[in-house]
Amino acid sequence: MNLAAELWQDNQDLAIACLENAFVQGIGNGTLPESRFSYYVGQDAFFLEAFARAYSIAAAKAPDWQGFSVFHHLADGVLQELKLHQSYAAQWGVDLQAVQPGTATRRYTDFLLATAWSQEAGVTTAAMLPCMKLYAFLGQALAQPEIPQHTYTDWIRTYSSDDFQPLADQLAELANQYATLTPIVRSTYRYAMQCELDFFEAAWSEGRGDRAQ
Repeated sequence: MNLAAELWQDNQDLAIACLENAFVQGIGNGTLPESRFSYYVGQDAFFLEAFARAYSIAAAKAPDWQGFSVFHHLADGVLQELKLHQSYAAQWGVDLQAVQPGTATRRYTDFLLATAWSQEAGVTTAAMLPCMKLYAFLGQALAQPEIPQHTYTDWIRTYSSDDFQPLADQLAELANQYATLTPIVRSTYRYAMQCELDFFEAAWSEGRGDRAQ
């Protein structure tokens, strides 16, 4: 079992908790209140901007040109994801420029950027991999036995697609190449996975009101 696979296996409890979270289940069955999804769209756009920056920092620290190139390719993938959120924002009436990050969002982005600036590229991959792997996992799980047709179909289609999984796989390969199973890599990965769960829980509990952000 390689490093990325072992870290994922060791944190299955949090991955399953994310899948079973009321917010994620609401996306899956189409019953999620619009106000909660609107809140999530704004918060996730803020998060993705930090995620793209972390990729760029990791690229600058990559020990070889191949890693530099792949990190930048992955950052481009985040920019494409942000375009999807801009489409959601227009659809749901969310002003992304006016979004203020919630506590869970800020905790996650501060951790991510602090890790990228202070650690070498391998540890940064451990901080970023839970998001990529988890979203591929959630998208594929919610798409079974087939992609449902409702308000959140596009979200499920995006993260279950053949375009998204290779991005998660590329980051996993960078983790396998640059990281080792040290205590800091293990704790960094688990903290990031906990941040993912907290992010979904915040979207469920705080995303209330007609245009809550």
